[in-house]
Amino acid sequence: MDSSNSWLISRVAVRLAVGMAGGLAGYWIGQRVGYPVAAGAAAASSAVLLLSVSDTLHGHALLDWLRNPESPGPVLPGIWGELSHRVERLLRSRDADIALERGELQQFLSAIEASPNGVMLLDESDHLTWISPAAADHFGLNRHRDLQQRVTNLIRQPAFVQYLQAGDFSETVKCPMSRGGLSWLQIQVREFGEGRKLILSQDITERERADTMRRDFVANVSHEIRTPLTVLMGFIETLGALPLTEVERKRVISLMAEQADRMQGLVSDLLTLAQIEGSPRPASDRWLPVQHLMRRVANDARGLSKERHPIEVQPDPAHLDAEISGVESEWLSAMGNLVSNAIRYTPAGRAVEIHWRSLPDGSAEFSVQDHGIGISPEHLPRLTERFYRVDGSRSRDTGGTGLGLSIVKHVIQRHGGELKISSEQGKGSNFTLHIPAMRVRRAEVDTAVS
Repeated sequence: MDSSNSWLISRVAVRLAVGMAGGLAGYWIGQRVGYPVAAGAAAASSAVLLLSVSDTLHGHALLDWLRNPESPGPVLPGIWGELSHRVERLLRSRDADIALERGELQQFLSAIEASPNGVMLLDESDHLTWISPAAADHFGLNRHRDLQQRVTNLIRQPAFVQYLQAGDFSETVKCPMSRGGLSWLQIQVREFGEGRKLILSQDITERERADTMRRDFVANVSHEIRTPLTVLMGFIETLGALPLTEVERKRVISLMAEQADRMQGLVSDLLTLAQIEGSPRPASDRWLPVQHLMRRVANDARGLSKERHPIEVQPDPAHLDAEISGVESEWLSAMGNLVSNAIRYTPAGRAVEIHWRSLPDGSAEFSVQDHGIGISPEHLPRLTERFYRVDGSRSRDTGGTGLGLSIVKHVIQRHGGELKISSEQGKGSNFTLHIPAMRVRRAEVDTAVS
């Protein structure tokens, strides 16, 4: 017998006992005072009726509260009060457990939403049941509108559809996605429950770009070194196989020296680039006089030009009182590369201008203006890529390695600045290093402090 039936039987027994007790009491009182037996029975029936009405009212009060248990429980007498208290305690305990579980679930979902990796949940029919913000961004989905839609109707990338339909999820799949530009996602599916699926997505665009750059870098280095090596090997065979006159021998040795210098320059630039990339960010506590840097850059420019170009330096380095912080060798490398590029690509007789300018916000600019043939607009975004050349044959003729602007970009970024490039075909190009205010100061500041 269950507890509810036991409780009901006990209540009936109590009522009968009360009724019998009332009847006996009424009979005894009637005999004592002279009332008939019927009066005792009426008194007993009234007692049972009152008890039934009281229980009914208390029961209805308890039922009304159970229909809306958010409010406090009713205050009832006797067993009804005990029942109300126990039910209320069970309900409050249940509500506390539900609130705790909801809080933990919300924290778990918040942690997933904070992850840069995307998460999607599918039911047994591959319909979306939940999407994280990262997944919505990866696949171009709407977190609310696209729920309960079949995932293959929303994501039509062939590699993903084939991967999902094949059912073999032991390996991941890479998918190209078009989101305002080509990007790459690595997708992995895991099954759980009754045919449900968990889809994990990771944006690997930067990794793919780095892998592509590394492959291109190795291929370009191999190509750049192979060309002078082939020339050197040919000259060496010529020297060993053919009797050359003194003039011819000097000519061959001169050409071999040029190819050796070319390889040496390439290796030097590669080492410089590797050193810059592997070094910590330059400190801001070492200050260098700008007039010293400008004077060295101008002297190097005149030596490289060999009086073929007018070199204009504005203002005169002797009048500069500014200082910049950072690594001297890196600043000289960045400024020197800009000047050497300008001289290489400026026809003889045309000027190369070197400028230093202090800006009102405390920052400064170092710029080099040439008057060469200029650069087409479509090439400007790629000029700082390693080994990128607008005209490969002309670049090799001028002695460039294709790494100069890449070195310049890394140097200025390490010092918190920016490289700006502007050019117009037929009129020349301008390369500007924008140096942030935190890296620039006047020389008098140091003198006054000391």
